[in-house]
Amino acid sequence: MSLTRLMSLLAYYGFARHLPASDNHYGRWARVLRRATCRGLFTHMGRGVNVEQKAFFGDGRNIRIGDYSGLGINCRLYGPVSLGKHVMMGPDVIIITSNHKSDRLDIPMTEQGGTGPDPVVIGDDVWIGTRVIILPGVTVGHGAVLAAGSVVTKDVQPYAIVGGNPAKLIRYRAAAHRPAHTDCSSEEDVHAGM
Repeated sequence: MSLTRLMSLLAYYGFARHLPASDNHYGRWARVLRRATCRGLFTHMGRGVNVEQKAFFGDGRNIRIGDYSGLGINCRLYGPVSLGKHVMMGPDVIIITSNHKSDRLDIPMTEQGGTGPDPVVIGDDVWIGTRVIILPGVTVGHGAVLAAGSVVTKDVQPYAIVGGNPAKLIRYRAAAHRPAHTDCSSEEDVHAGM
C-alpha cells in the first residue's frame, strides 16, 4: 500500500468519516472534505460523488462510483461493487459481495470458509432506500427502486420497484418500461431478463 493511499485512509477513517451529514448546517464543507479524502481510494470516483457521514467501504479498492452518485449515511460496502451514475442511497444500506459457506454438515460453519467475491452491479438512476441489504452477485437494472428494508437476493429488472424480504416486484415505474411478457404480478418477472 502506498503512503499516499495510507494517508488518505487515515484522513477519512480518522477524521472525515465523523464530520456532520450533508444535510447538517455545516454539511456542505463536510461533504467537500469527505470527497477530497476519498478521491484516490476508489477504483473510480466520478464527478459530484457524495460520501456521507460514517460510510464504510474498507480500503475502497474494487469500488466504482459513477457521476453524481452517493454513499448513504452509515452504509457498508464490501467490494467488488459498481454504482452507476445518479444512484441515490439511503442510510444504513449494506452491500455484500461474499458469504459464509454452510453446505457441509460434518464440520462447523465457522470452519467451512467463505465464498469468493461475487460482484454487485447497480445501474444508473437507481434509488436504494433506507436499510436495504443487497446480497452477492446481484445486478440492479437502470432506473430501479429498492424499497426501504428490502433484502435483494436476485437481479432486478430496469425500472422495477421491488420491496420486502426477499425483495419482490411491486410494480414498474412506468407502463412503457414493463416487459411485454409480464402482468406485473409475478416474482419471477422482476428477476428475468437482466
